Amino acid sequence: MFIGHFGAGFAAKKIDERPSLGTMFFASQFIDLLWPVFLFTGIERVQIDSGNTAFTPLNFIYYPFSHSLISVLFWSVLFGSVYYLLKRNLKSSIILGGLVASHWVLDLITHRPDLPLSPWQNFKMGLGLWNSVLLTMLLEGSIFIFGAFLYMKTTRALNIKGTFGLWGLVLFLSLIYVLNAFGPPPPSEKPIAILGLSIWLLVAWGYWIDRHRELRTNG
Repeated sequence: MFIGHFGAGFAAKKIDERPSLGTMFFASQFIDLLWPVFLFTGIERVQIDSGNTAFTPLNFIYYPFSHSLISVLFWSVLFGSVYYLLKRNLKSSIILGGLVASHWVLDLITHRPDLPLSPWQNFKMGLGLWNSVLLTMLLEGSIFIFGAFLYMKTTRALNIKGTFGLWGLVLFLSLIYVLNAFGPPPPSEKPIAILGLSIWLLVAWGYWIDRHRELRTNG
């Protein structure tokens, strides 16, 4: 799942207005921000395998430290704890930790059985929605659209940057999603890690958007 995680970040702003949209994106995509680092260092592995699923050619061979359930729960607690130490806000800390954990739940729906439960055993889970391009795009697109809608209902633009910055991000993410679904597969594994690191730019985009929007007084 890709834009569905951003949809979760958008939606979280409706639940808790204090953290920036960028922080919500940071939490919801935290696992996929760790993953390319582990790829570069050789700790985890992925292969290009056309036909692996209908939706993506990526074969996630080994990624227990970023994507196993136990690891994700560890990262979730760590993320929430660090935020609490910095901001002393328990509600926000719990929600942000929950966003980190939501990554595994959403991936569970789309991935084939390649998500390990822990780094120490081989049992893997996945409901395999990626075997259907249509169903994948309907579900993930719905999560993304609903989340963006909630964010728009919760905030309003302070200036033109707040309007076009938000719509620009929504359109950009939608375009990237379609290209990932129907474009050619990556030529090798290394560009995957590079593109994964580019998610940091989208997190920064979220911070920038939130600086040019304010909360609606009617919620």
